[in-house]
Amino acid sequence: MQKKIAAINDLSGYGRCSLMVAIPVISHMRLQCCPVPTSILSNHTGYPEYFFDDYTEKLPAYLEMWKKLDLKFDGIVSGFLGSAQQIGMVETFIKTFRKEDTIVVVDPVMGDHGSISSVYTEEMCLLMRKLVSLADIVTPNLTEGCRLTDVPYRDHGWTRKELFGMAESLTDYGPQKVVITGIPQGEFIANFMYEKGREPRMIRTHRVFEERCGTGDLFASIIAADAVNGVEFGQSVRRACRFIKKCMIKTAELQIEPKNGVCFEELLHLL
Repeated sequence: MQKKIAAINDLSGYGRCSLMVAIPVISHMRLQCCPVPTSILSNHTGYPEYFFDDYTEKLPAYLEMWKKLDLKFDGIVSGFLGSAQQIGMVETFIKTFRKEDTIVVVDPVMGDHGSISSVYTEEMCLLMRKLVSLADIVTPNLTEGCRLTDVPYRDHGWTRKELFGMAESLTDYGPQKVVITGIPQGEFIANFMYEKGREPRMIRTHRVFEERCGTGDLFASIIAADAVNGVEFGQSVRRACRFIKKCMIKTAELQIEPKNGVCFEELLHLL
């Protein structure tokens, strides 16, 4: 039977992020993507105006039907969660639907560039740490890695030893595999990859134009799909990095406005 991944995230109709990235990417990688929408937006919040419908109150009935149908998933991947209640619901979801061989990927979308999102309270940060403990793979950016491990943030000068300590602290919570993404290194952006019991690796790519929304969703979706498909972790991280770089170059060639994310559709055939 075809393998399935439950993808928990918001659905923004315009702007190429969240579920609108996860669904096509995971589907193209030959897996059935089963969305769990935490909220519905007309477009992502980077635009000055947007329609927003919070699905928190609707999720219990939605998930109860899946439980009644006795659905099973080979993978679960979570993205942005906008409240303590939603984080708690995802924790319950993982505990309910996880089977012995289910792979859980948590992308702890909390902030970037040293700043935690304004919606994230201290309680939510602690709950996210608890959610991370349930993951097999966790993909924080540098800001999120610092916050989850109580390490002071700085935007440059990170040594391999310091990143190893942060990644090891994250695995102490429970995950076996960690990628700390978006580490500035001059003209490069680095991703620090650590798999418990193995030598850590640093994967660097040249910076390509301005940052765009949705790249973290692309990264987490590829990592989750590859994990369920049995792809070796290091190979998966390298592939995700190369793919996103090529998408960024193509997006610049097509002169896509920054708020409209990355035009990954042009290059899905490379996955």
